[in-house]
Amino acid sequence: MRIYFKVISILLVCLTCAGKLLAQEGILKGLVYDQSTGEPVPYASLVLNGDKYTSSTLSTSHGDFIFSKIPKGTFVLQISIIGYEHLLDTIQIDLPTSHLSRKFALKRTAQFLEVVQVRGEVLRDLQETRTAVVSVSPKELSRMPSIGGQPDFAQYLQVLPGIVSTGDQGGQLYVRGGTPIQNMLLLDGMLVVNPFHSIGLFAVFDADILNTADVYTGGFGAEFGGRISSVMNVQTRDGNKKNIAGKIDINTFGAKILLEGPIYKLKDNRKSALTYILSAKGSFLEKSAPIFYPYANSLPYQYLDLYGKIAFSNLNGSKLQIFGFKFDDKVNYSDIAVYQWQNWGAGTKFVIVPGSVATTIEGSVSYSRYNTALQENVENYLPRSNSMDVYSAGMTFNYFAGKSTFNAGFDLLGYTTKYALGSTETIDYAFDPAVFAKYKYNLHNKLLIEPSFRLQMYLSQRVASPEPRLAVKYNITPKIRLKAAGGLYSQNYVSIESDRDVVNLFSGFLSSVEGSQLPGKFDGKELNSTIQKAQHAILGLELDLIKYTTINIEGFFKNFSVLTSANRYKMFNDDSEHASTPEILKKEYIWEKGYAYGGDLSAKFEYKNLYVWLSYSLGWVKRVDPMVTYSPHFDRRHNINLLCSYAFGKRASWQVDLRWNFGSGFPFTRTTAYFPYMSFSQNINYDYVHANEDVDFILDDLNTGRLPNYHRLDISIKKKFYFAKRQTIEVSLSATNVYNRQNLFYVNRVSNEIIYQLPILYNVGLSWRF
Repeated sequence: MRIYFKVISILLVCLTCAGKLLAQEGILKGLVYDQSTGEPVPYASLVLNGDKYTSSTLSTSHGDFIFSKIPKGTFVLQISIIGYEHLLDTIQIDLPTSHLSRKFALKRTAQFLEVVQVRGEVLRDLQETRTAVVSVSPKELSRMPSIGGQPDFAQYLQVLPGIVSTGDQGGQLYVRGGTPIQNMLLLDGMLVVNPFHSIGLFAVFDADILNTADVYTGGFGAEFGGRISSVMNVQTRDGNKKNIAGKIDINTFGAKILLEGPIYKLKDNRKSALTYILSAKGSFLEKSAPIFYPYANSLPYQYLDLYGKIAFSNLNGSKLQIFGFKFDDKVNYSDIAVYQWQNWGAGTKFVIVPGSVATTIEGSVSYSRYNTALQENVENYLPRSNSMDVYSAGMTFNYFAGKSTFNAGFDLLGYTTKYALGSTETIDYAFDPAVFAKYKYNLHNKLLIEPSFRLQMYLSQRVASPEPRLAVKYNITPKIRLKAAGGLYSQNYVSIESDRDVVNLFSGFLSSVEGSQLPGKFDGKELNSTIQKAQHAILGLELDLIKYTTINIEGFFKNFSVLTSANRYKMFNDDSEHASTPEILKKEYIWEKGYAYGGDLSAKFEYKNLYVWLSYSLGWVKRVDPMVTYSPHFDRRHNINLLCSYAFGKRASWQVDLRWNFGSGFPFTRTTAYFPYMSFSQNINYDYVHANEDVDFILDDLNTGRLPNYHRLDISIKKKFYFAKRQTIEVSLSATNVYNRQNLFYVNRVSNEIIYQLPILYNVGLSWRF
């Protein structure tokens, strides 16, 4: 741990010295917030204009901002963002001691202002590399068809380029060739082990508490680590600082309640506020399905999600948050299995904005526990269970020098995992600390260079992984922007899955795999650790050549150079006892490698109350194990998503949303033949003459077949009724799989019974916002 104290000490000394150097130049820092609620406004455009000085920046996801290196003089500050009125203010800088701290309240507007759109969105595109990242806001979520009564983060992820969902039931998300275990979701800085429910339509957190969400499909910077495919960084709101507010919703899928408000109210003469936000949502689909959907085969899903937060915030941008959650999920396939999991946790997050230097400090501490269990209704299948304790802490120092920034910090992440198969239990521990640094150089909003470096350590393996990364953007013109990103990535975290599962719901987790559980060599080489590794390369182009339209084109390549996987070739528990057995059959796990490559195209059109989003993904995924090269079951060649939203009527009180998804067929392993056999599973007196034969099957080569194409249309219609200044009632009618497409879920190989994905499901909902 001494190395961490040394690194922190060096960072503090450097930041202090930098602050003294900047003492001869003006600094303007502050907070942009919503006038009606007191909530921070993220990613607002701020432009500071003077006679011989012009600078621009964006508010952070916490609403704070910093201008540094300001000369003496009088300036005009312009603040703009879609959905709010312009704000102008005069700023006076008197050197050498001008360190100003200001707060700016923005007033909401229902008008569409073209100039706001240009300044608010294009400025972010010009000043951030934004390669392989999509930012999701509550406004964009509201344009999704409200399947289940309310739009949801999990549903929106499925329309993003590069993300493949395996279906409506038990669906998992695969990001540009990466598996769910290789994706990381952070909720207010805390790792959420399983962020999506079994039904595949809902995330564990309420979309109404969302503040910002950044989805990195590859090429992410050194501030994130411990995963080799993607990162989803979700931040929630603090709660209304001025009034008690909330939302109550009930529909044929489930219900939810949201309550927020001030404990210590924000007023004009106060510089701080203490707020709370509470959310509870759940599904009673297993109970309501026989009433509303008697034609559906089975909808055995239940979940309950609880989230709460208390936040103390200062109008200079500093804040302290304390939060906790409890998520429960259960699915009961009576003929197959009963599967359930629970996840609970608590943590704290803080932001410090010192008054005299162009620096901010962020940090978090958290703990969570995850439990899951599967009981299969299959003879000779043992029950499986898994628990995981996750504890983490981290701190980041942000230093602002004009348009350039420097970030440095550390992460401390530890796991304790327990996996049980029947009466056999495996316990594992891991501690994965890391230090990182990132510098963004901005040359006149023309060239952005963002090198970063992460030193990821895996103490249980006694291995350190140096991981350089780089992102670059060249703004050929303000409307044509070329970008690229890449780097090295690693992770220690592994999952335990069985390829024999009829429905692959259960994923056991281990913090690491011991070297003795793997073959001694991989690709003819001996490896000194079991760390999984990947390399990313992404090239993209942004185009704003058509009015109100943004086009993004990206090509990607991910090389998964070292992977570990459950050994599908190990058939018997006593293989290791036979000296003549090949090594591939002796081990619990095997080495693999693989790659994913392809391209994505997305186009967004937004004008007044019309919003259209179109994305197309073309991709190839391959895996290579010691026996065969194959396409994994999530290798989808083509994926198309179309999302349309239109609001109309007085005060845009009517809204129609539509989403259509098409995906080419997934790989699967064909059954080539069936044959009868006698199991002789009884005793020596087994009456094989009169006994019925069992049926077994012979499989073709792994995943050489293709399932039928998948496509589905979802639609919703919503009507708002305004009763008071802050009260509305919304009635919604929605349907998923409108034309009742029979999308394949799975086939029982023995009985040839076909089970399909969700049929047409209508939903009627009523919500009251106050």
